[in-house]
Amino acid sequence: MKLQTLIDTIKSRPDYDHAGMILAHNGVVRGTSRGGRSVSGLKVAVDHGKLSAVLEKNRRSPGILDIQVWINENKDLSVGDDVMFLVVAGDIREHVISTLEKTLNEIKSTVTSKTEFFN
Repeated sequence: MKLQTLIDTIKSRPDYDHAGMILAHNGVVRGTSRGGRSVSGLKVAVDHGKLSAVLEKNRRSPGILDIQVWINENKDLSVGDDVMFLVVAGDIREHVISTLEKTLNEIKSTVTSKTEFFN
């Protein structure tokens, strides 16, 4: 999957003229864990039911036109690999930035689980 594909999906909407901003997040595998340990890679699992609920809820946020997400799940990923693309489109930056942050935090805390592989 390419980030541009998600952006193009949003741009193809008939109501795209309501968008004033598209904001994208590209999460990648870091070489160190949050605790500072050296990481060789990770694997991500996704609860698709919870993901659908998070997206449905946040797509109803004020000013939001659409949210698209892709998660590189159930694969052994290496340092530098793309883990997740999250794209939020909406009317003004305050709506888009806050919705991207809220959606990302919900996905990370309730939708995905990761297994890190240490060196």
